Amino acid sequence: MKNVNYLSIAEEAIKQIKSKGAFLVVKSKDDEKVNVMTIGWASIGYMWRKPIMTVMVRKSRFTHHIIEKASSFTVCIPTDDLKEALDFCGTKSGRDFDKFKECNLTIVPAQKVDTPIINTAGFNYECKIVCKSEINPDFLCKEYREDVYADNDYHTFYFGEIVDCYKL
Repeated sequence: MKNVNYLSIAEEAIKQIKSKGAFLVVKSKDDEKVNVMTIGWASIGYMWRKPIMTVMVRKSRFTHHIIEKASSFTVCIPTDDLKEALDFCGTKSGRDFDKFKECNLTIVPAQKVDTPIINTAGFNYECKIVCKSEINPDFLCKEYREDVYADNDYHTFYFGEIVDCYKL
């Protein structure tokens, strides 16, 4: 494991999230459920005098149920070609499948948060949830409401303080 400055890889990380996706892992505090989903949208920046990664999860997703009961999340940006696993985790629900088993993904404890990381070559962000915010459609431009949310399945934003960033 090699510690990495979160900003030094931010552009590369966002580029991969946008083009190939990344794994978002969440773990419920109360029942210890762990799930993984593929994300294609995220942001990395600096807010509240802290490094922050923001991820979005639609209310209809199984992951939403878990992250609502979580104190942290991890994001794995694989450097190996895991296209099939990313596709599977982005199209199948944890309600119906054990995605870790189906994709031969193993998890290991994270360094600083309760949520595990995926044990694969790549960059890992460990994030402590510091804020969440549901999209209010009244404040969203008409173009996005009609294009991205035609089905009224809005996202909740989860703001995670980046407490560790490293490459496996």
